[in-house]
Amino acid sequence: MRLVSRRAAVATALVGLTLPLAVVAQDKSNQPDLKRGQEIAQTICAACHGADGNSTIAANPKLSGQDAVYLLKQLNDYARPASDKGARVNSIMTGIVGGISEADRLHVTAYYAGQKHKPGASRNPDTLELGQRVYRAGIPERGVPACSGCHNPSGAGIPVQYPRLAGQHAEYTVAQLKAFHDGTRRNNVPMSQIAGRLTEAEMRAVADYAAGLR
Repeated sequence: MRLVSRRAAVATALVGLTLPLAVVAQDKSNQPDLKRGQEIAQTICAACHGADGNSTIAANPKLSGQDAVYLLKQLNDYARPASDKGARVNSIMTGIVGGISEADRLHVTAYYAGQKHKPGASRNPDTLELGQRVYRAGIPERGVPACSGCHNPSGAGIPVQYPRLAGQHAEYTVAQLKAFHDGTRRNNVPMSQIAGRLTEAEMRAVADYAAGLR
C-alpha cells in the first residue's frame, strides 16, 4: 500500500474520465477506494494475476503498474455482449467481470495500477535482433509501424490508450497478437490491422524482446 504519488495520479486520471469510460458515475464519491480494490484483488483476481498484479502464470497478464484507465476499459469491454464489435471475448473473464460492480472495477484497476511492477526478461537470444527491429523500426514495407511509437521506447506504454509491454509475459503478448491477427480479439482496430501483417515468428520475436525491456 505504498506509492502514494502514483496512486494520487491514478485517482486524478480516473476522476477525469468521460463517458463511456466513466462508469465511476455509479460511485457516489467518484474516487477509487484502494482498500476495497485490494480486497477484490486478493479474493477474486489473485489466483490468476497475483495479489500484487505480478502474475507468475505466463498465460495470464501482469497487471501491476499498468495504466488504470486502460485496465478499466478492458474490464468494461469484457462486460459487453459478445455480439458487440468492441467486446473483448473470454468466457472466464466475462464471468468474473459480470460479478463485479462498475464501482468495484474502478477500485480494483486503481489498486493494480499502483502496485510495483516486477521486470521480466527476454529468453530467446536467437530472435532478439528481429524483435528489436520490429519494436524499434517496424516493418515499413508491410505497413507495420514501430511498436515503440505507441508503447514507448522503454515499453512503459502511453497512459490511457497504450498498455505497458515491458516485462509482460511473452506468451501472453503472443497470444494477444494472434487473437488480433485472427479476429478473435476485436476491441482495438489499429492492433487488428497491425497484427494482421505480422508473421508468427515476428510476433514471438517482438513479444520476447518487449518482455526484457526496462
